[in-house]
Amino acid sequence: MTFENSKFDPPGLEIGHLKARYPIIQGGMGVGISMSGLASAVARAGGIGVVASVLIGLNQKDFYKDPRGATFRALDEEIRKAKELSDGGPIGVNIMVALQDYGEMVRISAEAGADVIISGAGLPLKLPAMIPPGCETALVPIVSSGRAANLLCKRWREHYGRLPDGFVVEGPKAGGHLGFKAEDLFKPEFQIENLVKEVIEAVRPWEDKSGCQIPVIAAGGIYTGEDIYRFIKMGAAGVQMGTRFVATHECDASEEFKQAYVKATKDDVLIIKSPVGLPGRALKGPFLEKMARGEKHPKKCAYKCIRTCRYPDTPYCIGMALINAQRGNLGSGFVFCGENVYRIDKIVSVEELMNELVQGYRQAASKDQKEVTAA
Repeated sequence: MTFENSKFDPPGLEIGHLKARYPIIQGGMGVGISMSGLASAVARAGGIGVVASVLIGLNQKDFYKDPRGATFRALDEEIRKAKELSDGGPIGVNIMVALQDYGEMVRISAEAGADVIISGAGLPLKLPAMIPPGCETALVPIVSSGRAANLLCKRWREHYGRLPDGFVVEGPKAGGHLGFKAEDLFKPEFQIENLVKEVIEAVRPWEDKSGCQIPVIAAGGIYTGEDIYRFIKMGAAGVQMGTRFVATHECDASEEFKQAYVKATKDDVLIIKSPVGLPGRALKGPFLEKMARGEKHPKKCAYKCIRTCRYPDTPYCIGMALINAQRGNLGSGFVFCGENVYRIDKIVSVEELMNELVQGYRQAASKDQKEVTAA
């Protein structure tokens, strides 16, 4: 199918001062899955590339001697490297509120030039106060309800005289840790389509009061360009996608990690109970089977990265399990994934993936327009 003009192209995405050609944010995936390699490739291809900050220093030589110093140094280096390689495309950082050194990592990210900080795993109630003067970093909380979005708007307006630059609304089909109770994951009221509408309604009064747009970004289970069109038509400003970007040549994970995605079937996708107290979505494998039998136990904790971790009472160190998987040692770790991982059948370049998504969007928009015209 060819298109004579751009009327079916996806819209650009504006968040605060930053602009992206396409309304696509690459999800921040730890540990070590989305680093400067993937983030810069996405930014070059027209999206917003995101570096995941959690345990980012694990590949530093002195990590076990000085885990905090190694983590802070690696965070600064990866952001600056991503910016250098992005050809001017926007680079973001995902920083979990639950991180032990949350405030310091926010400061480092802003000073390193991050265009946007995306923050979830807790409500970032004090995030604006952590940004150093003179930094123009856009701030985007991750929420899973209109109530949370309204609370953040209210708190930030009262205490900091500003509103969030946008919201990522993450549904229960996402990969990794999920912000829902296990029993709520499949209830209709918690599905992303309903949550996006809820958050859009929650932020509208704040937009009216301020005269500013607060873009709402849909996340969790979004797979095709048609999906992107559906959420844009619904009122979302864009989407965040993680799983699709793992299956790219530029992704910073090992080839073994990526091939786990390619080989995955629908029956391989599990909901697990994470040692940090949250449900998570992952692929079954020998490590999780051993864990279920009680055979795995943490030998040490090099760096208490998450405040809610109760080491040494946890059955295993999730940080080490994830970095082992990232390095390709799937016998000593496991792979987080989104619900649609089983649909992946090959590894492509980021540019190929972006082209596929844009083409899918165009086709959905064209089809919709024809149906409207025919009616």
